[in-house]
Amino acid sequence: MEKTNVMRLLDVKKIKYEGFEYPADITDGESVAQVLNEPAERVFKTLVTVSDKREYAVFCVPVCATLDLKLAAKAAGFKSVAMIKQKELEPLTGYIHGGCSPIGMKKRFKTFIDESAQSFDCIYVSAGKVGRQIRISPSDLAGFVGARFTALCGV
Repeated sequence: MEKTNVMRLLDVKKIKYEGFEYPADITDGESVAQVLNEPAERVFKTLVTVSDKREYAVFCVPVCATLDLKLAAKAAGFKSVAMIKQKELEPLTGYIHGGCSPIGMKKRFKTFIDESAQSFDCIYVSAGKVGRQIRISPSDLAGFVGARFTALCGV
């Protein structure tokens, strides 16, 4: 399997992960979870938001959940947040929609992982390309990207 930039960055720091490939035409997270034969609660999507003051933050939540924007804003210390427009994603992060990873963005942003990740020994996040995922320890991921675990999906 050809290494992505995400994998190379993890290799440099000797962080354990396992890479997975799936057909690139599978774009919704729940279908990705099915292909990986994993519960959707264990497969995380990476979402990028912008605050009322044009500050950005990154949130990783299960593919079967919805980011609660009020909880996200509170976690980041912002008054409010909104999802960035899809066309802004690549210039801002270096990643395209469907291949956005919390690892290896062009710039480091405040990053948060839903606290549910802590109930798993490993979770899945994008490996930085559509059709590629990595399985990684949530604590290793949080340590590498400087993320904090918090409630992001509401009740």
